[in-house]
Amino acid sequence: MKASKAIIVILLFGGIIAGILFLPVRQWFVHFESYVQSLGAIAPVVVVLAYILSTVLFIPGSALTIGSGTLFGLATGFAVVFLGANLGALCSFLLARTLLRDKVANWAAANPKFRSLDQAIGKQGFKMVLLTRLSPVFPFVLLNYFLGLTAVRTAPYVLANLIGMLPATFLFVYIGAAARDALAGQMDASAGFYQQILKVVGLLATVAVVVVVTRIARKALREAEQEQEGDTARKPHLGASHQPATFEKMMLVDDEHDRRLIENCHPPRWVNPVPAAKYNLVVIGGGTAGLVSAAGAAGLGAKVALIEHNLLGGDCLNVGCVPSKGMIRAARAAHDARDGARFGVQLACKPEVAFAAAMERMRKLRAGISDHDSAERFRKLGVDVFIGSARFASASSIDVDGIRLDFNRAVIASGARAAELPVPGLAEVGYLTNETVFTLTELPRRIAIIGGGPIGCELAQAFARFGSEATLLTDGAEILPREDRDAARIVRKRMEQDGVGIVIGARIQRAAKNGNEKILTATIEEVTTELRCDAILVAVGRTPNLEGLDLEAAGIRYTARGVEVDARLRTSNPRVFAAGDICSRFKFTHAADAMARIVIANALFLARRKVTDLTMPWCTYTDPEIAHVGYYEKDAKAAGFDVATITESLDRVDRAILDGEEDGFARVHYDKKTGKILGGTIVARHGGEMIGELTLAMVAKQSVGVLSSTIHSYPTQAEALRKIGDAYMRAKLTPRIKKIFETWLAWRR
Repeated sequence: MKASKAIIVILLFGGIIAGILFLPVRQWFVHFESYVQSLGAIAPVVVVLAYILSTVLFIPGSALTIGSGTLFGLATGFAVVFLGANLGALCSFLLARTLLRDKVANWAAANPKFRSLDQAIGKQGFKMVLLTRLSPVFPFVLLNYFLGLTAVRTAPYVLANLIGMLPATFLFVYIGAAARDALAGQMDASAGFYQQILKVVGLLATVAVVVVVTRIARKALREAEQEQEGDTARKPHLGASHQPATFEKMMLVDDEHDRRLIENCHPPRWVNPVPAAKYNLVVIGGGTAGLVSAAGAAGLGAKVALIEHNLLGGDCLNVGCVPSKGMIRAARAAHDARDGARFGVQLACKPEVAFAAAMERMRKLRAGISDHDSAERFRKLGVDVFIGSARFASASSIDVDGIRLDFNRAVIASGARAAELPVPGLAEVGYLTNETVFTLTELPRRIAIIGGGPIGCELAQAFARFGSEATLLTDGAEILPREDRDAARIVRKRMEQDGVGIVIGARIQRAAKNGNEKILTATIEEVTTELRCDAILVAVGRTPNLEGLDLEAAGIRYTARGVEVDARLRTSNPRVFAAGDICSRFKFTHAADAMARIVIANALFLARRKVTDLTMPWCTYTDPEIAHVGYYEKDAKAAGFDVATITESLDRVDRAILDGEEDGFARVHYDKKTGKILGGTIVARHGGEMIGELTLAMVAKQSVGVLSSTIHSYPTQAEALRKIGDAYMRAKLTPRIKKIFETWLAWRR
């Protein structure tokens, strides 16, 4: 190969010398030079444009480079070529970046060699472009397009080109200028012998410098590639299974269902894509807020990256709404089987609970639902899914395990986790949270639940219905302290009927272990007592996932409660938004969904939607459920409204009576002046389904009267709301109005 190249070079130079000796080259040159000079300043411009066009069309520019030196001399020729070559390179780069980068990047993501070089260029753009530009092993016109397909940013590319092209450009222009001098020398006898010698020596020196620089560039490029390949081997997210510290806590049971869940939501063989040059939106966190933000933005045409270090689907899919409701439904089936006698259903034997089968059913259903949140589905939606740990590198870039993602806008949706309880000995004894309780395959005979909020109450009732001896401890004066007091009392009564022991005002002092038995020491009304159990479940709130994000690097303010945002969900960095549990007091899946939609509108389309305008319902999934929306009565009064309240008990609703579910009510608060609905609470087995009607009426800014004019199917428990509407309309029928009606109707008879 080297011999053939040498022969080609010798033949080329031989041909040039023969042409000069035997062809009228001098005359041709004189005529052409005269023509070029007649064009004046237009000639260099034409050559620059020709150089740009040839570069874009893949035509090698070496002939133009030498020719420019021959026509214009060293100084002008160098300036013309330098400008044309750099502009042509930039045009080719931008064409490739705009038209082909995304398609080629997705295709090449599985190519280790390309991926290694691409990530090396993306990480050290200026250095890598400079080295490849200095080395002639990379063809100039092809390299322009190739670099446009990589992760290098435009500014480092341009700067590296300006520097990297200098040696070769100077060399080829020098050759052309030397040829010009040679031609002119034969026409101008005044050219000195020593001047010619000096120029020849200068040419040889330039060639030597280019050779040396080329060797150095090749060596440095090989070292950079080897270094990047070494980094690739050490970074698990580029091919090996990557399981952050919290991943194993959430997982789980080694069965086909959880393996399917992992394959969908944290694929062990997932290869992160080649990052785009810049993203419209980068989303940190693959829970509800993150998934809705990513899918919604991508569906509208945005270039989106989604980063998750744990399981896609977040708490809701993996350790929250989905598994808990599957478990609660199974517990309710066990309760209904035991409760059948009052409906005339006599069982031949006492029903037995197969707890392991119930939990397997939950895992199976969860795995099926996980298809919707899978990495592969989001890849098909056009989202670049990165499995890894994210941190802010600057106000407009995020680092994912060493890979830099530049963004125009970003959203923090990293969520929250179960709060820890600082009780001496508790960590050593071992306890469950919502992140680990769903790994159980054997029912604890005795379980202590610490925390009287929604999660604690839901799971305490479920375990009791499965057959555990469940005890719920809270340091408050009552369970469900946020809810309507009448509603909380109904739920407490039902929980106690189901066998849950509820201890209020309990301050846990310490935890200890005696064999397999766990012992909680608590002070209750100044009396110290011990509670012995087989398992402990801690449900005392949520802690935002702020660790490792390096929010300071992006100028983002935060507190122990989470990221600080304004009404439009903007952080202190105007490029960055936040949504979901990381920034909201409403730690619900539907709240995260609604906030993500606000982020999409505000971040990408300059809208001014506000989270404060949302009408937010919520539900605690005990039996009966407590569902609420809007103001409580005391809060409405504090806000300055003249509040009236109507309550309809379920023991006056036919369907509730027939279902044997009379313990419950519907309650609506409204403004006396306008009749506008301010809020409401529903306590019923399916209260979460019923609250939607009340929420819609509030969003539509309707009065209570709309509940009366809305036809409800009979018999349904939702008729409780129609009865409230009827009561409101009756209240408007004052004695004076009634007297007017009586007079009118008497006249009509």
